[in-house]
Formats: sequence, structure tokens, C-alpha cells
Amino acid sequence: MTQALEARDTDAASDRLSPKNFRRLSDFVSAYSGIKMPPNKQTMLEGRLRRRLRITGLPTLNAYCQYLFEEDGLEAELIHLFDAVTTNKTDFFREPKHFDFLREVALPSLMEAGRTSLRVWSAACSVGAEPYTAAMVLEDFAEKRPLNYFILATDLSSDVLTAAQKGIYPENMLAPVPPVLRRKYVHASRYNGNRNVRISPLLRSKVGFARLNFMDDTYPVGDPFDIIFCRNVLIYFDKPTQAKVLGRLCDCLRPGGYLMIGHSESVTGFNLPIRVVSNTVFQKL
Repeated sequence: MTQALEARDTDAASDRLSPKNFRRLSDFVSAYSGIKMPPNKQTMLEGRLRRRLRITGLPTLNAYCQYLFEEDGLEAELIHLFDAVTTNKTDFFREPKHFDFLREVALPSLMEAGRTSLRVWSAACSVGAEPYTAAMVLEDFAEKRPLNYFILATDLSSDVLTAAQKGIYPENMLAPVPPVLRRKYVHASRYNGNRNVRISPLLRSKVGFARLNFMDDTYPVGDPFDIIFCRNVLIYFDKPTQAKVLGRLCDCLRPGGYLMIGHSESVTGFNLPIRVVSNTVFQKL
């Protein structure tokens, strides 16, 4: 057994993408999704794509590239390829000051402006922690003041959207949720063992999920939004792509609405119809 594992590790180490195939893959990933894939990401990319080899039965990573680009396999494999290469780091109440701002400033301000039915967009939702966190804050606010809301949650990866729709998480992942909200909106799960929990049916009914690619020329998301979260995804794009994505997001934002980006991200140098109102929070003019 030990010899077999060592042989498998040796095979994996020797199965490397050729320079030509790494360039083909990285260029395609960047053109399709905007995600930068520099040479220092090659080992990470190879590791993730080896999972696809086991499923497709292809013998090597270079054979996988041949299948994609020379044997018309790209159409069938496209979604699986991007499910493999996208990064989906997420937490409940990640960057919590944004949710403090939502509760203390954005929601009261929007209601004072006559907005009692809000549309919210979680524009890179991963497995759903961000839209469900927003739903907790909105629902808790709505218990005290008349407020209707709907949250659209989108992502490039179909795998994470499937997981997000279920709303089932390891119990320890919900540790950042304040106890009062956890008691109201998180239930014991009947699925996948006793250590998992599930977001309440009420909150799940308030969130709709859809696949969306930021590289599309337009975003088919319906009426303008009052609040858009697009956090910790712009860092994967180069500056021209960031400018295009931010411009399209602003097109989807109602005047007076709020855009929130990640704390490590910036809009400096971009000509956008927004003004800063808090750290990495902007309001459309």
C-alpha cells in the first residue's frame, strides 16, 4: 500500500502542464472569467485539475488540455473547469463592519428615503455565507420596521451555488453569527450528520441563486439594486477588468444605493458615479 501511494505521488509530481498548455489554460481562464492565472499559480491549477482527470478518465493534464482545445471538449467541460479553478473563501459575518453599516446606516437611510421594498445583490456569493448573513441582518431589522426584501446571490461556480441553495453548513462555520441571530435563523439539520446546521426556511425563501460571469457585457439581474455586495473578488482581476466590472455594477445600482467591496480592495483611479461614505462602502450619486 505504501509503495502504491508513493508511486501515485511520484506520478502526480511528474504530471506537469507543459509551458504551452499552461499558457493556453491561463489565457482562456483570464479571457473567460477575468481571473488572473500567473505562473506562480501553476502548481495550484495542476492540483485542482487532477480531480477532473479522475472523473474524466484522461491520463494526464496535457491530455486534458488536448481534450479541451483540440478535441472539442471545452463545451462539455466548461462549467466543471471553472468549478475546479475558482477560489471560494467565505465566512459568515466576514468583514463585520459592513454588516454594522448595513444595520445602522444603510437600512435606516433607505427607509427614510421611502424604500420599503429592497433589492440586494450578493455578487460573488460562494457557498452562501454572505447572502445569508445579509438576510439575517435584514430580517432582524424587518421585525421592528415594515420592510420587504429580496436577495439575489450569484457566482461563476455552479458547484458552490448548489451548496448555497441547500443552506447546510458545519456547525462551527456559524460561530461568528451572534447568538441571538443564531437562535432565530439557524436550525439543526436533518441531513449529513448531527454536526451540521441549516439556515431557516424563512431566510432561504428570501434568497435566489443564479450563475453569472462578471466578464459578460451586461448583467441580466433585473431591476436596479439598493445594496450590492461585491467583496474580495476584484483582487483577482487586473485594473482594466476591475474598471469594467465596477462600471457594470454601478449600472445595476439605484441612485442612493450602496456598494460594498472588500477591505483589501479599492476604487481609486476609476471614474465611477459613487462617493465614499465609509471604509470600502460607496453610495451612488
